[in-house]
Amino acid sequence: MKTLLRLSLLALALPCLLGPARAETSVASVAAVDLQRYAGRWFEIGSFPMYFQRQCLGDTTAEYALKPDGEVSVTNRCRTESGFDEAQGTAWPAEAGNNARLKVSFFWPFRSDYWVIGLDPDYRWAVVGNPNRKYLWILSRTPDLPQPLLDAALKAATAQGYDLGQLRYTAQGRKVGAGNTATDAK
Repeated sequence: MKTLLRLSLLALALPCLLGPARAETSVASVAAVDLQRYAGRWFEIGSFPMYFQRQCLGDTTAEYALKPDGEVSVTNRCRTESGFDEAQGTAWPAEAGNNARLKVSFFWPFRSDYWVIGLDPDYRWAVVGNPNRKYLWILSRTPDLPQPLLDAALKAATAQGYDLGQLRYTAQGRKVGAGNTATDAK
């Protein structure tokens, strides 16, 4: 009986000890992505700082290409102090019939969620995140995203509950060698 009473008191006190519950909405991907149109080079306009990008100084790009088996090859690249760093991976739909929610892997057996959560109708910009809101990328087809388009991308991220106080903008277009800029380097 004492145990039951203690458990009841603990159940009543627990909400007070933990603080108010936060009603958080789920992250939603866009309805669909035309992977043919999505393929190609994207420039990182901004992102939440990530551990594996710590050596990146700027000129960060992601290149996507469709593979015959329906998967997508992914090549991420950025400028570092010593040149360029590149990572290659593979992405695939996480759910049958939903290519806006992908899984991406740069080395087996690790994989992450890659959800397109905002997308310009003309594929000029994309917002990519994951369901726990730890990762976010603002991508553009050009190294500079005009302010009205950037505002639309940022609005898509905030509508999904992302805290843009964590967003770090990415430097694009710095010269990296004699006559070669990062924007035309492959």
